Amino acid sequence: MPEEKSVIIVGAGPSGLAAAACLSRLSIPYLILEREDCYASLWKKKAYDRLHLHLAKKYCELPHMEMPPDWPKFPSRQQFVQYLDDYADRFGIRPMYRRSVESGRFDESEKKWNVVVRNEDSGELEEYSGRYLVVASGETSDAFVPEIDGINTFTGRVIHSTQYKSGKEYADMNVLVVGSGNSGMEIALDLSDFGAKTSIVVRSPIHILSREMVYLGLMLLKYVSYNIVDSFMVILSKLVYGGDTTISKYGISRPEEGPFFLKVKYGKYPVIDTGTIGKIKSGVIQVLPKLVSIKGGEAVFEGGQSHPFDVIIFATGFQRSTNKWLKGDDYLLNEDGLPKPSFPNHWKGKNGLYCAGLARRGLYGAAMDAQNIANDIKAQL
Repeated sequence: MPEEKSVIIVGAGPSGLAAAACLSRLSIPYLILEREDCYASLWKKKAYDRLHLHLAKKYCELPHMEMPPDWPKFPSRQQFVQYLDDYADRFGIRPMYRRSVESGRFDESEKKWNVVVRNEDSGELEEYSGRYLVVASGETSDAFVPEIDGINTFTGRVIHSTQYKSGKEYADMNVLVVGSGNSGMEIALDLSDFGAKTSIVVRSPIHILSREMVYLGLMLLKYVSYNIVDSFMVILSKLVYGGDTTISKYGISRPEEGPFFLKVKYGKYPVIDTGTIGKIKSGVIQVLPKLVSIKGGEAVFEGGQSHPFDVIIFATGFQRSTNKWLKGDDYLLNEDGLPKPSFPNHWKGKNGLYCAGLARRGLYGAAMDAQNIANDIKAQL
């Protein structure tokens, strides 16, 4: 017989921890399953050393526990990990580790979710059942590396950004960063700080803002519309980083839509600059167009130019694997593992199915989801 709990949570990242804490405060029994050997594995094991929160700490706090007031506005990765450790201790969160979900299926006759997991230590299958199922496996669950023609011929080292820790080990090497999101930009900066000869592929238009600009924008959104805030942010960005003509000299262009519109509509974050743009302008970091193919130790780019590299780092984001194991849901999540319903109705499905932290609204959105889910379940008990 499967072990029963009222709620099964899949994933023990910040979203899963937040859901567990909110359920615990309402005395709702739950079980939390995690495929890694620790909670918040992306933060603990797969983030680079210099990482800081890109948003002010008040937008990154989980429900029912603030970060220490004496911490900086933008805490370090190490501080945020300490916060998560304290959070798990405070709410007595004890995930079941090394459990990879094989299937989650709703039993119509029993009106329960049956979840089959593989115990990665024993290799055995285990089954759990619950009236409610919370998908909290995150936006960033599986590292994604695009298929590049000839990558198997590359004579150097290839890694994903989740394997990158510090530029210390890449000093004096020719390193290519593929991907110009926040991770790619900050890794490029870190590499150059440690003396690597750094290049970065910037394939798509990007908005460039500072942390303080984003903080100001979030404050203004409480009072004025997205359109007004976006227009103001673009003006500030042009004043600080240069107009469209200026940045185009360095291989960078801006999107037509505003930064906050793109974030809400498509989940596309602006680049929050911590020094990379200055190094691009000074020529320390080279911007290159789309990577087309690899030929031995050479990378070939759109337009035909090629350059030799010792290391290629793919900062190309993540995919979700929910569609591989979640069975019978045709309402809540799409093939990419993201919600079909629009915000703010994205967190609740049918038959007791929920999702937390998948609305592409960061930690702040995950905290809102967790509270909504716990309150909705409580109302049904």
